[in-house]
Amino acid sequence: MTEPQHPEPAELVDRPGDFSDLIEDWLSRPGTKTLGDLGEVSGEKSFAVTILLLMFVAALPVPTAGITDLFAVITIVVAIQLVLGRRVLWLPTRWRRRELGPLTLGRAVPFIVRRIQWFEGFSRPRGAWAFRRGAMRVLGLAIIPCAVGTILSPPFSGLDTLPALGAVAIALGIILEDVL
Repeated sequence: MTEPQHPEPAELVDRPGDFSDLIEDWLSRPGTKTLGDLGEVSGEKSFAVTILLLMFVAALPVPTAGITDLFAVITIVVAIQLVLGRRVLWLPTRWRRRELGPLTLGRAVPFIVRRIQWFEGFSRPRGAWAFRRGAMRVLGLAIIPCAVGTILSPPFSGLDTLPALGAVAIALGIILEDVL
């Protein structure tokens, strides 16, 4: 019996509304899953996927004991790469090889995928110009103050949620290619 043929990730990413299917397909494949694998499967949208994963926790209205500050710093590094015009997300080798744990793969990523699916139901490609190379630099510039606002908000105040939601909204817009 032959293995089912999976479409190439680049084929799926280019079709609107299929991003959540791409991630679900990747999750269902056997083998270890690393941060580098997630970046490869999401292609040029790896910037947005990384920002979404990093800022999603801060966007939840729950106390996070400061871990979101570390995530926001990493988000700034990723956004700077967008501003510099990189097409491929650079991560240190150690981070790329880092396996995603069972909690991340079993609960966090599927939770985020369900939210993306919900947005895909309302989304359609609008404002394609906003996702061209030059405009992506501007979006990177817009993400940086969101991450800084998350860091500067008083601890345990819940005020980190608002700027984090801004970064999550921008990342979703990039993933879905919808300016609204």
